[in-house]
Amino acid sequence: MATKRMILNETSYFGPGARNVLPEEINRRGYKRAFIVTDQVLLESKVTGLVLQILDQNKIAYQTYSNVKQNPTISNVKLGVDAFVKSGADFIIAVGGGSPIDAAKAIGIIANNPEYADVRSLEGFAATKHRSIPIIAIPTTAGTAAEVTINYVITDEDRVKKMVCIDTNDIPVVSIIDPELMVSMPKGLTAATGMDALTHAIEGYITKGAWEMTDFMELKAISLIARHLRNAVLHPSDMDARSGMALAQYIAGMGFSNVGLGIVHSMAHPLGAFYDTPHGVANALLLPYVMEFNAQAAGSKYGEIAIAMGLSGGSGENVIRAVIDAVRQLSRDIGIPQKLREIGVKKEDLEKLAEAAFQDVCTPGNPREVTVADILDIYCKAFE
Repeated sequence: MATKRMILNETSYFGPGARNVLPEEINRRGYKRAFIVTDQVLLESKVTGLVLQILDQNKIAYQTYSNVKQNPTISNVKLGVDAFVKSGADFIIAVGGGSPIDAAKAIGIIANNPEYADVRSLEGFAATKHRSIPIIAIPTTAGTAAEVTINYVITDEDRVKKMVCIDTNDIPVVSIIDPELMVSMPKGLTAATGMDALTHAIEGYITKGAWEMTDFMELKAISLIARHLRNAVLHPSDMDARSGMALAQYIAGMGFSNVGLGIVHSMAHPLGAFYDTPHGVANALLLPYVMEFNAQAAGSKYGEIAIAMGLSGGSGENVIRAVIDAVRQLSRDIGIPQKLREIGVKKEDLEKLAEAAFQDVCTPGNPREVTVADILDIYCKAFE
């Protein structure tokens, strides 16, 4: 077997109330002043306040930066770097979904690697020399797993492009996965981020780079999501469902961060860049269509996905159809749109979207070789 690599974050805490370990970790590591990266919605909804309250009670100094869009931009990052430098902080606390955590990663990397201050040069596999400013990541959604991955995504508005940045130096030193911070998520966001996690798990399981270590992670994540996502959406205060989804998305992230993804993500990224489509919605909508395309190359793995989702296993066309139908039904049950035209995509843009998706860094990991024409065909099927 060829040499494999696994990179995970240093320390993680799980469970309701886990945020209360924050002062202990800060003091143990000798940090003095925090730079909080979050977004305005979380500040106004007081979710970030639950974290700030702990810092206040323990007299830990901080400065807050909330200029982060739903799909964080180069401008958000540059302003964040300036604010970080002026703050005098020695570590970052990222509070939020993938957007604040991704922005925090870019800020932390550039602060210690100023030669990448243009941000664009971070796209792809960046050869940064220094670790990021230490980041403590506290996710408030159950989907992106940004707190455990070596990836982050920043939007280049000038080029209308989502830049996927992959850097082993960006991984947070501490992750605190507290489902109590996820209870107030709107149903639509719970649904979208949950399907994002399912996409990570399925793509991470069938990608070219998948192997035994990541396979068991992704299958466990699929099982947890199939068991808990509906309840997390329909019964927001169900702490068992929230905890299950919080764990599932983290486990999925452990796997895909180390083996890559496929064209669901390649195709979702341009939708975010062109239309500011929420990433989880784009992934959820496209996932069944891409699974149909990939069945030719990865169908032998669909039987294990079926078992993880509580279906009968086996092989052949019936199992492939059953697992794709189950994914599509889960998506419907939690209110995810099923067609691109429903989320404002324009038919005349499909060719440009296909060309952008083909160039995406996730495309080479797809289990089936793909052309621009193939991607366009999938977009067309998802549009009509």
